[in-house]
Amino acid sequence: MDGRGWDDALAFPASNEISLAVWKALRSFCRATWRWAARAVGAAAVWLLWSGASRGADLPVVTWQGQTMGSVYTVKIVGTNVTSAPLEAIKTAIEHRLQEVNRQMSHYQPDSELSRFNRAPAKVPFKVSPEFARIVRVALEINRRSQGAFDPTLAPVINLWGFGEQTDRRAVPAEAELKKALARTGCAHLSVTPQDELVKDIPELALNLSGIAKGFGVDEMVRILIGHGFTNCYASIAGEVRVHGLNPRSAPWLIGVSAPISNWRDHDPMAAAVSLSDQAISTSGDYQKFFFDVEGRRLSHLLDPRTGWPVQHDVGGVSVVAPDAMTADALATTLIVLGRTEAMRFIESQMNAAALFIVREADDRFRAIPSSRFPALMSETP
Repeated sequence: MDGRGWDDALAFPASNEISLAVWKALRSFCRATWRWAARAVGAAAVWLLWSGASRGADLPVVTWQGQTMGSVYTVKIVGTNVTSAPLEAIKTAIEHRLQEVNRQMSHYQPDSELSRFNRAPAKVPFKVSPEFARIVRVALEINRRSQGAFDPTLAPVINLWGFGEQTDRRAVPAEAELKKALARTGCAHLSVTPQDELVKDIPELALNLSGIAKGFGVDEMVRILIGHGFTNCYASIAGEVRVHGLNPRSAPWLIGVSAPISNWRDHDPMAAAVSLSDQAISTSGDYQKFFFDVEGRRLSHLLDPRTGWPVQHDVGGVSVVAPDAMTADALATTLIVLGRTEAMRFIESQMNAAALFIVREADDRFRAIPSSRFPALMSETP
């Protein structure tokens, strides 16, 4: 897949390690101010934190990276004694699984299950893989619970704005064209049979699973690692991260969430750092894939399915912590569409999830607003 990827969130760089000194400065900064000045667009979303200094107690780490879904994926296995032969087998298993997820759900691959369903006629059951069917069922449920803020059938509108696979030309569409595209969307037109068949009742209905499939890919990576007996590991695809067990210091994994500022660099302030074990985190924001219209409005790839327009509220980014990456991915997309007030009510109703909202204020400043469960994820010690 090309560099545009098929993420609803951002094509973030892979997570990186930074030093213990930076972590301490970050923790002090976050707790003292929760504010920072914005700079001039291309910020990392999540960063893996632990001491860069060598310690006798630190466990060994096996790590590698690859390409999938238009983004970088990263795997870290802690405390292993795997030989080169088993390690190559694990790498191959993960690579093949990610290729299979692409074969099922990519809207860039014309022969994927998703692309073939998008071309299929209406009212004819279309058989898909069990995983594909499960993800669509989850997406339909989130659509129902969010009253349409999350919508996997938004492909015609995404393409119309130039954020899909059909064109890179980004411009405000004509009102008539937007209404026509919206008429070809809606989860009410889609159903999944018990036999894992997708059925649409209008021929133009087309799926785009950008807001959930990348998280599913991360979950599959972790599933493979656990299946090989690894209890301490980390997996990410761009801004979607899931950790299992402990980090090389035998402590919960520390994940830093960067501020949505332009040209983010090491040692620049971050919005927060969270301490996670057996959890996932996903970030969605409007500060990488966007353009400005003639009125000076920032128009991003984050589209409100209810209006067909890019979101226009003050939330610049949302990070969600949940038990699995698929859930975190979908919730992050949902929350940034809902806007701060409605999104806060929604996330508080999710008993196993927490969120951090990055809100734009006057004078190019930002403010971090956590949901009630998010502060408990902050760690006093790395």
